[in-house]
Amino acid sequence: MTSVAATRRSRITPEREAELYDAVLQLLREVGYDALTMDAVAAGTHSSKATLYRQWGSKPELVARALKHGRPGAARGVADTGSLRGDLRDAIVHAFDDCRIEQDAALMRGVGRAAHDNPELLRALRELLIEPSIADLRVMLDRAVRRGEIRSDNPALDLVPHMLVGALISRELIDGHAATQDFLATYLDAVVLPALRA
Repeated sequence: MTSVAATRRSRITPEREAELYDAVLQLLREVGYDALTMDAVAAGTHSSKATLYRQWGSKPELVARALKHGRPGAARGVADTGSLRGDLRDAIVHAFDDCRIEQDAALMRGVGRAAHDNPELLRALRELLIEPSIADLRVMLDRAVRRGEIRSDNPALDLVPHMLVGALISRELIDGHAATQDFLATYLDAVVLPALRA
């Protein structure tokens, strides 16, 4: 993040910023990324379009920051429950209820499709959402290595993000149902943790 971008965003209060992000997420759920316009965001948040561009610079950055704001645990950091199983359950299973998991999975599928055709959105998502999420996951995995729960040379360590994204996407494709807390808990215990301990 550049100092110019930081200066741009520092002009509104954290409370107002949170309101704007919540409104952007709601609009994304209603109309999707492609139909989302800065005009609609401005109208829905009682802001001017010029203010939005001054604060965030572009629609992709605003959307990526809104998604980051809505990420589970974004404000509290990486929990340390004392075990990898507990850490993963806290971060993935217990972060949201089933309804929120379904809403966010649908939202991310739509934004992910849009990112395939929009390099600026893909860059913003990687920088603001994906890389920080992988870094948080890496903190959990490194702690588990230090505790002796998993070996540092296990090739599955680098595949955990892929396994987790796969769980969220594949459930609906294969079973016709959204991922739930129970499904994610079972997936962690039956797939992710055994792969890491192999």
